[in-house]
Amino acid sequence: MNLQSELNKASLFQNLELLANQVVEGFISGIHKSPFHGFSAEFAEHKIYNNGESTKHIDWKLFAKTDKLYTKRYEEETNLRCHMILDNSASMYYPQIKELGVNNLNKIGFGVLAIAALMNVLKKQRDAVGLSIYSNAYDYYAPEKGSERHFQMLLAKLNEVSRNTAPTKETATYTYLHQIAEKIKRRSLIFLFTDMFQTQKSDEELFDALRHLKYNKHEVVLFHLLDKEHELYFSFDNTPKRYIDVETGEHLDLYADNIKEAYKDEVKSYLNKIKLKCAQYRINYIDVDIKGDFSTVLNTFLTERNKFL
Repeated sequence: MNLQSELNKASLFQNLELLANQVVEGFISGIHKSPFHGFSAEFAEHKIYNNGESTKHIDWKLFAKTDKLYTKRYEEETNLRCHMILDNSASMYYPQIKELGVNNLNKIGFGVLAIAALMNVLKKQRDAVGLSIYSNAYDYYAPEKGSERHFQMLLAKLNEVSRNTAPTKETATYTYLHQIAEKIKRRSLIFLFTDMFQTQKSDEELFDALRHLKYNKHEVVLFHLLDKEHELYFSFDNTPKRYIDVETGEHLDLYADNIKEAYKDEVKSYLNKIKLKCAQYRINYIDVDIKGDFSTVLNTFLTERNKFL
């Protein structure tokens, strides 16, 4: 899948371009302000002049009014730092699709396309973007940078992922979310794209890894990707089938109707736990059905964010 080509087909960019300035500003409310102070941006406050300091920034007009020396202090605007995290395990390649396109996506396809779309928005703002990809290993890490060369490198990596036909079997979400959290030292906006399926750790340990992403006051947005027709509603015809776990290889032979209701109850219970934990940790939870219209999902998300600016 050529990401830029598919994005250009989507009824997406004319909307994204209109929203870019407003929405990105909304994402970074309270983040864009630098903790460091300089003299090249917006005025912040006066402070009393101390002997020995440079006289360059003394406010002489204020001196004329008060007969006291004050210097002007300004607050620099820094670019947003944004880090994209992509789950690259075997379950993310469900369902199997021979030719990915904007109107024919599996979970990994939605993830790489959404990251590319958001990168385009951030690129317009000259913001710094980084990327982490994990499965049963920390497959890829690129720190946050804002150059065109860096952007093209990340796009090439995402294209490579979208063409992968032999994904790693298992997921170590717990392990690598902790490692990624440790790597992101400066306050950032973090996007996580995952189906939240894993077997190695308990749910509580997985939620603890999510919470770790919030340290250093990062803002975290979780895009929870599911093929709802099959993974939530278990909509298969009622003929005997073998259902295989793509990550463990374990299988069950059964009729869909025999377990459908119990399956839906279990999955809904798990999803509710995730939503509650995200609310508790102040993580922005985005429920995504990958069979929905890609443009609508992204534009709705951006528009909803924009309402709260």
